[in-house]
Amino acid sequence: MTIFTLILYIAIAAVVLTALTGVFYKREKNWLMTFLQHFCGSLFIFSGYVKAVDPLGTAFKMEQYFAEFFYTFKETSFSFLAPMFPWFSQHSIAFSVFMIVFEIVLGAMLLLGSRPRLTSWLFFLLVLFFTFLTGFTFLTGYVPSGVNFFEFGKWGPYVETNMRVTDCGCFGDFLKLKPRISFYKDLFLLMPSIYFLFKFRDMHQLFNARVRTILVGITALGFLVFCIRNFAWDEPVFDFRPFKAGTDVRTQKEYEMDQSNLANEVTAYKLTNKNTGQTVTIPVAQYMKEFKNYPKAEWDSEQVKDNPPYETSKISEFEISGPDGADIAEELLAEEGYTFMVDAYKLITSGGKEKMTTTVMDTIYRTDTVKIENQDSFNLVKTIQEIKPREVTREVNSFDEAYIKRFSDILNPILEAAEKDGHKVIAVTAPNDPDVIEDFRHASQSAYPFYTADDLLLKTIQRSNPGLVLWKDGKIIQKWHINKMPGYEEIKAKYMQ
Repeated sequence: MTIFTLILYIAIAAVVLTALTGVFYKREKNWLMTFLQHFCGSLFIFSGYVKAVDPLGTAFKMEQYFAEFFYTFKETSFSFLAPMFPWFSQHSIAFSVFMIVFEIVLGAMLLLGSRPRLTSWLFFLLVLFFTFLTGFTFLTGYVPSGVNFFEFGKWGPYVETNMRVTDCGCFGDFLKLKPRISFYKDLFLLMPSIYFLFKFRDMHQLFNARVRTILVGITALGFLVFCIRNFAWDEPVFDFRPFKAGTDVRTQKEYEMDQSNLANEVTAYKLTNKNTGQTVTIPVAQYMKEFKNYPKAEWDSEQVKDNPPYETSKISEFEISGPDGADIAEELLAEEGYTFMVDAYKLITSGGKEKMTTTVMDTIYRTDTVKIENQDSFNLVKTIQEIKPREVTREVNSFDEAYIKRFSDILNPILEAAEKDGHKVIAVTAPNDPDVIEDFRHASQSAYPFYTADDLLLKTIQRSNPGLVLWKDGKIIQKWHINKMPGYEEIKAKYMQ
């Protein structure tokens, strides 16, 4: 689906709702106003709903924004604003849920015509906020690396890879929009938002004030619970991400890499005459025969490459590093049979260290010289003189106790049973100090190996931290949230036949 087909469907729904409002309920005061209420309200409800399905996705996106805002503002005269962004980042989940529910509730208020003046102002302010986010995302394409956003004199031509945040997340993972399209969409929505400010008295109102208030309250409470369910209690009810259950990651990655290699093939050369400005595009085979006719002193050359036939997904970035830094993703995807993978994108520490004392056995040797018979040489002979215990104290990282129990009490019994049945078991976490990972393995009594991968990749695969992914022959069979974890026998009976 594209943004244009989505807008078309919402416009059709708005026309139907407008007709029902005017013809059957006799509540319209202004046909244009009624249509815009239904159109904008439906758009906000749909946009909010697809984000409510996966509120952590929005939270992760907001963390990216907050990080970029921090670095952008701290180097300017607005540096006093910078400290608030790390705080927002720490509370990104609460911020995400609030914004999602607020967007849906505002959409419902538009449909119902609840509190027209307040609704108009809230809609305008929210659209303005969205425009700021998408505008920042899009305009950073003009800001070269190492240049602050507010250094306007150093802006250059638009380069997509310059963008600090790759997409706005307007429709979550349901529909990815180019930042330029997202920005234009919000500029378009500014027009009805301004219209509402001046003509709010023309808004239709369905039912009476009490019923409208009750419906808005039910909407807010219902979607608040729905949001919490989709990250705190279970995985998202709908999975719009590329690593959904049933995805053959091995085959898809091979295909995407093949397409990417094809896209990087040089198909032609674009030549520009330095004196006249004349440009010609010549197929690569022809250029290789005629390149002497275009000397570098007179012509600038630029390679023309195929464009990818489609946008690659996060699957093409599926890489997992072993202790030595080597990529083991291909090994994992090529593994025959079942593999249990713990996805732990953040090992939650308690913020400090504690001293751990262990007992080691010191062995003291006695060295003697023994003369070799009939020779003028000696042998050194070492014999054990004493073995005595010695206590060694070192600092180890401490971890959140509740997080440790998710491994020791829930995951590890499943994984131990899987290993006994001969299945491969691994854990993958974000890059970290090797000592932190090793300390966590000991603290959680996790005997299986830990590998590392990009935290955004791990968050894309699974929202639960930790969560469990069952693979078979490079294909994702199923994923489980830590709070909905079945026992090994249930997994074996349902998913390993």
